[in-house]
Amino acid sequence: MKVTKFLVAVVLTASLSVSGVFAAQGQSLEKASAKVQKLIKKNDLKVVGFEYTKKAVNGGTKTTAKSILVDARPEAQYKKSTIPSSINIPDTKFKEFVVQLKDTAKDKELIVFCGGWKCGKSPKVAAMLKKEGFKNVVLYQAGEPEWAKKSYTEVSIAVAKSVQAKNSGLIVDARPYKKTLQETIPGAIAIPDTKIDSLIGRFPSNKDEKILVFCGGYSCTKSHKVANKLIETRYTNVSVYAGGLPEWKKAGLATTASGASKITTETSDTKPKFSKNGVMLGLDEGTVDGEWIKKLILEKKVPANIQIVDVTSKEEFKSGHLIGSINITAGDLTAKELYEKLPKDKSVIFNCTAGGRSLEAWTKLQEAEYDLSEIFYFDANIDCKGNDCKIEVNEPLG
Repeated sequence: MKVTKFLVAVVLTASLSVSGVFAAQGQSLEKASAKVQKLIKKNDLKVVGFEYTKKAVNGGTKTTAKSILVDARPEAQYKKSTIPSSINIPDTKFKEFVVQLKDTAKDKELIVFCGGWKCGKSPKVAAMLKKEGFKNVVLYQAGEPEWAKKSYTEVSIAVAKSVQAKNSGLIVDARPYKKTLQETIPGAIAIPDTKIDSLIGRFPSNKDEKILVFCGGYSCTKSHKVANKLIETRYTNVSVYAGGLPEWKKAGLATTASGASKITTETSDTKPKFSKNGVMLGLDEGTVDGEWIKKLILEKKVPANIQIVDVTSKEEFKSGHLIGSINITAGDLTAKELYEKLPKDKSVIFNCTAGGRSLEAWTKLQEAEYDLSEIFYFDANIDCKGNDCKIEVNEPLG
C-alpha cells in the first residue's frame, strides 16, 4: 500500500511539474518584488505558468474555458487588453465585482492575474477569494504582460471602435462568408475560421501588424480559432473582440446593413495637445503622452514644473524608482488625503509598475471631483533597479 501511495505521489508531482503548476515557484518567483513574494507566501498561493494558463483558457470563451480567469487590474485596463475568457475583479472593488462568482462552485479553479511579477493586485484578490470560501485559487503572476507577448488578447468594444475609427489595424470577420455578406462591421474582411488555411495568404506580410478578429459574440469560438492560427504563424499583435457583431449592433454602431452614415469618424485633431503647464496629453482620458514623458525621463530632462509621483509602497519605491520622483502610496489614502499631499505649484504625473495603481490614484481624485487639469497618470510598465529603469509605454485606446 505504501509503495502504491508513493508511486501516485511521484506521478502526481511529475504531472503538475510538466503542466506548469510548480514551474514558477522558486525560480521565477525571483522576478517578483519582495512585497509580492511576501503576499504569495503569506497566503500560501500556488503560482502557475503560461502553458498551464493556456490549457485552462482552452477554446477562449467563458463557456469553453476549463478554469475561470480573474483579472485583478482596474476596469479600464481590463477593457483595453486581457486574457481571453477572463472576468474582472479589481482588488479595490472586490465586493462590487465578486458577485459575478455567486453561482460558482467553491471547488472550481480560479486563476488570478494582474500586471506582471511586481503587481500585488493578484495575490490580494486571490487571498480575498480564499476568504470567500473558494478552495482552488492559483496565481498566474507573470500576468497580462507575458500573456500578451506570447498569445492573443481579448479586447472590449472601445478598442474595436478605436481600431475602426483610426484604421489602425486589420479587422477580420471569422464567421461564414454568407454571414459577412449579409452584415458585418464596416471595413472588415471575411476570413471564416473554416477557410483559414486556404486564406492565410490574405493576411499582411508584416507579422507585427495589428489584427482584430471577431465573430458572433461572447460564446462564439470562431474568432479564437482564427486568432490561435495567426499566433501559430507568428503574428505578434492579434486580439479578439469577443463581443463581436451582436454587441456592436446593440451599441447602435453602424454595420454594412445599417448604412455608413453612422460610422464613427471621430478624430483627436480637435483635442488640445498640451495642458496649460506644457504637459503633452495622452490620447486616453487622464494620461500623459507616454512616449513624450518617457523620452524626458530617460534624457533626464523632466521640466521643473512637473512632479512625478510614484504611488507604489515605500518598499517598492526604495528598491527602485524613476529619477526625481517622490513617493506617495496612494492606495493607503483617501482622495482628500492624497490630494492634500500633492504639490500644488506643479503638474503631477502618477506612475507605478504596470499602470494600474497610477490609474486608480487618478480615478480616485476624479470620482471625488478634484480639479485634474494638471494631474495625470503615466500608463506604462516600469521596472526599476535603483534609478536604472526599463519603461514600456502601454498603447493608448485613442
